[in-house]
Amino acid sequence: MRIAVIGASGRIGREVVDVLNNQGHETVSITRAAGVDVYTGEGLARALAGAQAVVDATNASTTETAAVTEFFATVAHNVQREAVAAGVRHIVVVSIIGIDRFTAGHYAGKLAQERAYLAGPLPVRILRAAQFHEFTEMMLDWTTRGDTACVPRTRTQLVAARTVAERLAELAVAETAPARLDIAGPEQLELAAAVAKLAARRGAPATVTEIVDTADPNHELQANGALLAGAEAIIAGPTFEEWLDRNYPVNR
Repeated sequence: MRIAVIGASGRIGREVVDVLNNQGHETVSITRAAGVDVYTGEGLARALAGAQAVVDATNASTTETAAVTEFFATVAHNVQREAVAAGVRHIVVVSIIGIDRFTAGHYAGKLAQERAYLAGPLPVRILRAAQFHEFTEMMLDWTTRGDTACVPRTRTQLVAARTVAERLAELAVAETAPARLDIAGPEQLELAAAVAKLAARRGAPATVTEIVDTADPNHELQANGALLAGAEAIIAGPTFEEWLDRNYPVNR
């Protein structure tokens, strides 16, 4: 099966490409480096030619609400238009668990993306995932100043990016599938506590502090569990500790 993967060089996209290639499918990597700009539409028709399915794992370079909302909605409209013309059967989109009540930032952008895709003519399969285990690495990079990382209070149910990629690949190749699925890891965690465990394995920073960022319109939702899995979600390992052991083994 020929499957186009948007954002193929990103954290989740490259995993999806690897999973599909290992299964013997033909993948088309849609990235700017490959000459495709899904926001302007440049090169998109050519990239989608002959594809039977599309996986959208693109990300935005901004979290400013108006900009990220417009970006994701524009990409969705472009992909729907060109995918119809190319004869694509369906589109698979990775999104985020629990975003329905969020009104700002990246979460609002992903909700706009879902709605824009669902407004198009082609069938869409949405996989809403919890934050990835790898999100803890990003939080350290974003929030460390000197020898301290200040992590916003967030309850989460971290899941491995590879696990999410495997489910996205399943949705891409399946003849039939639900319009939406949720997937999360097997345990509820405080994000700051998880980041602190990662910092301990890395050996830096020395301190991880949980903060409440009242300037963030999403802070109460994040702190109160809006990003946790519901009763119908797929629960899948590895656990965060297992992921740590695999990627940051303790020297004995």
